Amino acid sequence: MRLLLLSDTHLPQRAKALPPQLLDEVADADVVVHAGDWVDTATLDLLAGRARRLIGVYGNNDGPELRARLPEVAYAELAGVRLGVVHETGPAQGRERRCAERFPGLDVLVFGHSHIPWDSTAGDRLRLLNPGSPTDRRREPYCTYMTAEITAGRLTAVELHRLPRLPRRR
Repeated sequence: MRLLLLSDTHLPQRAKALPPQLLDEVADADVVVHAGDWVDTATLDLLAGRARRLIGVYGNNDGPELRARLPEVAYAELAGVRLGVVHETGPAQGRERRCAERFPGLDVLVFGHSHIPWDSTAGDRLRLLNPGSPTDRRREPYCTYMTAEITAGRLTAVELHRLPRLPRRR
């Protein structure tokens, strides 16, 4: 099972559209996971229309329309992997401990908010993944997203993909 992980698209504020490379990945993914800060409902509609399965949450920059359609936290079992999605996890310091305590039944937690890619493990169980942002690199050198595979009930082949910076919306 192939996963596409993204967050913090901030459309149309940070970019005019999702990068073509990312949209190509949607067609190849069995599940698309978006960890919030969509900003517009058009992006939700676009991904919902193209993805085989979409799992998403709202973020702190998402208004009432998105909050009415998306949960704050989402859970799914994907081929034996217990996945959770949330936008914010708090400061980097202590993140693993906090997330392990808050999400004791998960194998993988996808989160966003910082626009900074993150890949760590809490203890020997909970994998924490932040795909960064495909449209707003902030202080990072590249815009990013992640892909991963689920094989034999385990998350494998986690890969961070770099994108060129898109022109800002004017």
